[in-house]
Amino acid sequence: MGHALCVCSRGTVIIDNKRYLFIQKLGEGGFSYVDLVEGLHDGHFYALKRILCQEQQDREEAQREADMHRLFSHPNILRLVAYCLRERGAKHEAWLLLPFFKRGTLWNEIERLKDKGNFLTEDQILWLLLGICRGLEAIHAKGYAHRDLKPTNILLGDEGQPVLMDLGSMNQACITVEGSRQALTLQDWAAQRCTISYRAPELFSVQSHCVIDERTDVWSLGCVLYAMTFGEGPYDMVFQKGDSVALAVQNQLSIPQSPRHSSALRQLLASMMTVDPHQRPHIPLLLSQLEKRDSSQTHFMRPASS
Repeated sequence: MGHALCVCSRGTVIIDNKRYLFIQKLGEGGFSYVDLVEGLHDGHFYALKRILCQEQQDREEAQREADMHRLFSHPNILRLVAYCLRERGAKHEAWLLLPFFKRGTLWNEIERLKDKGNFLTEDQILWLLLGICRGLEAIHAKGYAHRDLKPTNILLGDEGQPVLMDLGSMNQACITVEGSRQALTLQDWAAQRCTISYRAPELFSVQSHCVIDERTDVWSLGCVLYAMTFGEGPYDMVFQKGDSVALAVQNQLSIPQSPRHSSALRQLLASMMTVDPHQRPHIPLLLSQLEKRDSSQTHFMRPASS
């Protein structure tokens, strides 16, 4: 954790006794901002995520997000460089210093290709899927689920490798629901923390007595695979038109036919998009299928550099 922090002159901040120069804003959400900063001690660029904390619960959630990052040292999961809490009168800002990825997110790559009338090739899709699965495998092995997997939460490294980010919605992988009150609490939590067009069916209407497990991530992974394959998520247009995503996800997804994709890829996608979570594969099974294909080919093509 960063203990020493101050805002200094000329747009610099100090975190863990290292000075960082503000370069530009990268983006903002409802209660957070992301800035591009340069480490004056090493010349490297970093993303500084600042979370506005109105209450104690906000501070606890920001601390938990930092703790989730610290659980992992994995090439497909975003590492945390430093963390600190800054007081602003009665309020606080939680600062997470993270590596900066100049290529942006998987969604940036999908849109860049779409603008040129192109799509990722099947080899590129499968190579990316392999890396995403390896990141999810590491998360699930620790007893957690990501719960908000989507193309905008997957960064691309210099070699095109996928890196999972935004661990703020992670919670325990296996949740035993016992009673309607607990079911409603979980359903409300999912409505706030799990992006609607990538949310698993079982999280829209949580049953009073059920088990929710890490295969919510497999559904979301299927939506990511669909987006890589067709240039948009399977329920993006449903949401944009104002129709009910909750109803749409209760029906088996119709996968468009395309000469660009093999029947094996379509079958893989269909298995992930199974409405009944108990019929969905776990990540290790998906990984074994992908690694078998990987070893049978000379290489998978990385997404081309912008």
